[in-house]
Amino acid sequence: MENIPAYREISIGSANLIRRGKVRDMFDLGDKILMAASDRISAFDVVLPNAIPSKGRVLNSLSAYWFGKTEKVIENHLITDDVDEYPLQLTEEEKEMLSGRSMLVKKGEMIEVECVVRGYIDGSGWRSYEQSGNLFDIPLPEGLKQGARLPEPLFTPTTKAQSGHDEYISFQEVRDLIGTELANLLKSKSIELYEYAFGEVHEKGLILADTKFEFTMIDGKVVLADEIFTPDSSRYWDRETYKPGGPQPSFDKQYIRDWLDLQDWDKTPPAPVLPDDVVQKSVEKYVEVYRRVTGRDIA
Repeated sequence: MENIPAYREISIGSANLIRRGKVRDMFDLGDKILMAASDRISAFDVVLPNAIPSKGRVLNSLSAYWFGKTEKVIENHLITDDVDEYPLQLTEEEKEMLSGRSMLVKKGEMIEVECVVRGYIDGSGWRSYEQSGNLFDIPLPEGLKQGARLPEPLFTPTTKAQSGHDEYISFQEVRDLIGTELANLLKSKSIELYEYAFGEVHEKGLILADTKFEFTMIDGKVVLADEIFTPDSSRYWDRETYKPGGPQPSFDKQYIRDWLDLQDWDKTPPAPVLPDDVVQKSVEKYVEVYRRVTGRDIA
């Protein structure tokens, strides 16, 4: 991916920066927000020194693609991802920087629950099953292998940690936190979204193993927000190579995590610099999942 610029930070002269997250830079536009996906990458809750060229474009463009696809399931916060429609005075350099990696969205009040849906057992869910035979507090059949498909998609919400790891909370705790009616709606819509996308990508030779959603309240309505079905929020596997019984090759930053695990690093800042071949391989994985999901090359 030579000659493709990588943006560790997004800066706009005519907009006020609200915050820089692990990946996204947020700008306040009154009753709207401009979200821009940088090429930063984090692992083990630490932002790495390298940027991954095209990563922000993949995340933003995939989210825009899925927001359009899932409008029939639930309303989302996207207004436009066309930089020419942003209510800002932008320089040509800023337009080039924002093109493909930003979107104008409605401002709302985030619901403080990460809505995770798992169709297969892996990651922290697998570790829980190994220890207890349950998926956290949800009973599962005996004898499941790592990466096995679950009998049905399961809702395993977590806290929304401002720093550190999100922590699993039971569905009853979600009800206590936000009320039964809202909790039931988030659960049903999360599972419906997962099942819709699972069917879409299955036909394209991919497995959507698990994913997570965030929702916001806008004018008293629950609205889908942040990102959706990106490699940073979802675990995509290849149907052709899928074989339960161990870790599955995935189209996300697992390749980077695996490299970091081999280093003499205590998982606290500063993180080691990634070698060029690890960066290149990561770019290829992000770009490939975009192409396979959308049928298009990233612009």
